[in-house]
Amino acid sequence: MAYDELTAGPARLFPLTRASVAAKLAAPAPAPEARDLHVIALREGTRVTDAAVLVPLVSREGQLHVLFTQRTAHLDDHAGQISFPGGRVEAGDSSREETALRETEEEIGLARDAVTLLGRLPDYAIPSGFRIVPVVGWIEAPFDLTLDAFEVESVFEAPLSYFLDAANYQRREYHFRGRHRHYMAIPYEGRYIWGATAGMLYALCRALGR
Repeated sequence: MAYDELTAGPARLFPLTRASVAAKLAAPAPAPEARDLHVIALREGTRVTDAAVLVPLVSREGQLHVLFTQRTAHLDDHAGQISFPGGRVEAGDSSREETALRETEEEIGLARDAVTLLGRLPDYAIPSGFRIVPVVGWIEAPFDLTLDAFEVESVFEAPLSYFLDAANYQRREYHFRGRHRHYMAIPYEGRYIWGATAGMLYALCRALGR
């Protein structure tokens, strides 16, 4: 089933600037809907793990792209999945922004001073107990990356305009720990973006469409 919330379309939203994206993120978040799939009620007694990710918007040749990582297949958490760089909050982190920047630097070698932080998206909880704060950052190309080969198989970019098109979103379902759940999926050039990453993209594009 396709999603129809993103009816504004790419033409209405571009060009986006650092200032305009920051302003849209600073506005009150759209009211959550069941089909947003980013508000999950964790079961009572679930051990919550706080985490943060960087949602990297890359400005390249006048267009915005989204940077993704492909996780290696041997990891304990979310092995092989397409994700944003990020991870667990550590005791020394002063903020979720600090967590996102630290993890990004560790995973893909992106220098912190290459990222301009623009704001946050709504928290995203997943059934495994992670409670994720998505932090949106702006990056001007070109930039240098050095991948952590243990965690990251590869990185790639996709045009933001692709994710602003509601026709590219699919709704899938599965059973997890005895419960029936739905999740978002976005096929892109032979890759499969799904779950939390797809849900956070949808939240970003809803925010940009306001």
